[in-house]
Amino acid sequence: MDIHNTTEDLVITEVKTICDSLEAEGKQGGICTCAQCRQDAVCYVLNRTEPHYVVSHRGAARANHEADQQSRADLTALVYEGIKRVSHNQRPYFTHGKDEENSLPPDTPVYNIPTIMGRIFNGLNFSPMAGITVELLQNDKITPMKDNNWQNPYPLIPNTGGTFTFWPKPVKAEKTAIPGVFEFTIKIIAPDFAELNHAFSIPVISDLTSPSFSLSRTFKLPDLYLFPPGEEKNQLVISE
Repeated sequence: MDIHNTTEDLVITEVKTICDSLEAEGKQGGICTCAQCRQDAVCYVLNRTEPHYVVSHRGAARANHEADQQSRADLTALVYEGIKRVSHNQRPYFTHGKDEENSLPPDTPVYNIPTIMGRIFNGLNFSPMAGITVELLQNDKITPMKDNNWQNPYPLIPNTGGTFTFWPKPVKAEKTAIPGVFEFTIKIIAPDFAELNHAFSIPVISDLTSPSFSLSRTFKLPDLYLFPPGEEKNQLVISE
């Protein structure tokens, strides 16, 4: 089905117009207009506006034409609010003000490694771990992520239930339809616990696509458990 939310078009266009104008004026007021802050501003506005769905491009054009002046004014005011709020609460793991590297041109054969997800628990009481970091390694080095929205090392916080996620950066391939296997290691060093290293591999076939995030393309790891030093032999790896 070809279903489209025309509100997205309006918001994306308005954010771009305002941010481009701020850049031309020298980003007055210290407002950040980097790609990440623009995306966050779009999400801020869309979460506060009603969607308007259509099933054709003709419908999208009609909806855009029929938007009244007051609605446009309200949207512009909300966009300004979103840009300011996002700029004053910037993501801490993003290099703001710099465009992300895009070293691979379009239509380049690549291995699109799926997102990687797992959970870590305290092996003594089976509670989810928090306040520690998880690293995804390749050849003992930090694995580059798809973009700066995906952190590596990944900090575990209390409200995530011990869950961590990674999305490795696509790897250039010689051509499409070539199978490959990528070796990774999850490394966890936590106070009062023995170091945990969990190795695994992911088979991938090269293609030209760059898929969006989807739980259907997630490589799920077995649950991992941490134990105090001297009890490493009791470490558990439990599959669902």
